[in-house]
Amino acid sequence: MTTKIPNGYRENARGDLVPESRIKAVDLLRDDLVQTLVERAHTLRQQLQAFRRDAQASIQDFVDLSAAQYNVKYGGTKGNVTLTSFDGRYRVLLAQQDHKVFDERIQVAKALIDQCIHRWSEGANDNITALVNQAFKVDKQGQINVGQVLALRQLDIDDADWQHAMDAISDAIQVVGTASYLRLYQRDASGKYHYLPLDLANV
Repeated sequence: MTTKIPNGYRENARGDLVPESRIKAVDLLRDDLVQTLVERAHTLRQQLQAFRRDAQASIQDFVDLSAAQYNVKYGGTKGNVTLTSFDGRYRVLLAQQDHKVFDERIQVAKALIDQCIHRWSEGANDNITALVNQAFKVDKQGQINVGQVLALRQLDIDDADWQHAMDAISDAIQVVGTASYLRLYQRDASGKYHYLPLDLANV
């Protein structure tokens, strides 16, 4: 619950009410500037959220309309849709991406891989060891990077135990959610599409 601040006072970082008459003019101006910018940012954020919801709904409505004409499912199993303007200048992409994590079986896969490396005694196995250890490093949240581990499955290693470990990796994957991404692009004079960023860092 937000406490109403009396007229003529401002709340400091400790939660104390301070009379404005005791606050330096430059501190008041700084506070006004920060408050104004943050309020504007909140408004823009709400507008962007509304735009994303409306855009996704409009795209889905169009997909349903298009599918109804041909009695087919449009956009693929993941629901990814790319729409291009008639003149080819603009492109809108609505993509859905599964959020994947590993369950406890990833530790079994790591143990199986370690057994393989231990059995392989010479050659380029030091490089494979470094590759595996890098793939299984955890991030600041203690999570293993799914993409790095899955990249191990691209290694062409003809070994039954290794393939068994790769199967264990596949079994350990769990889909815990799906995120939707809306991206807009504009084509330049050379025909290349450029992403239209909607975040402050890239505008």
